[in-house]
Amino acid sequence: MAAANPVQIVEVSPRDGLQNEAGFVETPDKIALIERLIAMGARRIEVASYVNPRRVPQMADAEAVVAGLPDAPGVSYIGLCLNERGVDRAIASRDDGARGLDEAGCVLVATDGFGIVNQGQTVEEGIAANKAMIAKAKAAGLLAQVTISASFGCPYEGHVPPERIIDLAKRMADAGAQEIALADTIGVAVPGQVADLVGRVIAGVAPLPIRLHLHDTRGLAPANAWAGYQAGCRTFDSALGGLGGCPFAPGAAGNVGTEELLYLFGRSGVATGLDIDAAVDANRWFATIMGRALPSRVGKAGDFMVKGVKV
Repeated sequence: MAAANPVQIVEVSPRDGLQNEAGFVETPDKIALIERLIAMGARRIEVASYVNPRRVPQMADAEAVVAGLPDAPGVSYIGLCLNERGVDRAIASRDDGARGLDEAGCVLVATDGFGIVNQGQTVEEGIAANKAMIAKAKAAGLLAQVTISASFGCPYEGHVPPERIIDLAKRMADAGAQEIALADTIGVAVPGQVADLVGRVIAGVAPLPIRLHLHDTRGLAPANAWAGYQAGCRTFDSALGGLGGCPFAPGAAGNVGTEELLYLFGRSGVATGLDIDAAVDANRWFATIMGRALPSRVGKAGDFMVKGVKV
């Protein structure tokens, strides 16, 4: 089936997928993972986070990972930046003609409770910080995108009114953000909620592109992705193997698996540009690096086959 409205998958396994892992994944293995993601068709990849390594030890080698990135044509590399110092480090990745990063991924937390724990700032302080980060990133030639964390629910404050998220999205759009992501950081969203919020945010900030960042804590991430697609979202974060979590969000499970999204959209006639068989192979390879099976169910089962033929 041909896809009238294809989607873009943003692979976040090298950063969000690994940040919560207790065992350090060696730099060459992270770079090899990124190479695998490119080989299976990923064209936007979140590769590192510029954070305090004492808080997130897995990201202590951010500069080394970025320095080792393949110079792959058509691939956009994203670095997560939580403050202006992070943006400075992202900009510095391009010093002396280095390949470096293409995008600065900024984060605005939707509640004071989570924002103070996660980033040491209230929502209003986060808005001011993001305005400065957006301006600095764009001035240096980086694409500046903003993820609104806890868009569908907060681990400290509970329900987050959709009107608050719509207002924050508009304020980030006015600040010059070039893409806005709505994050179900702790995996509490349901499809109707996703469809409603996505539709309202799109209406509020169009033509600015909207992205969905979904966690599969309660098993609803694929259904939520489909609801978001039907509401008009065309860009989705996912992590190979369903890896991930958030060290500052109690109970948060992994990101929606890339394999799940490739199966969901592929079987529904929606083009992704990624190869599901290559993703399953990459899953099994990375499981040997991690020393355990990865959570993705499609990664374990593979694509739908009957007598060796795809259905």
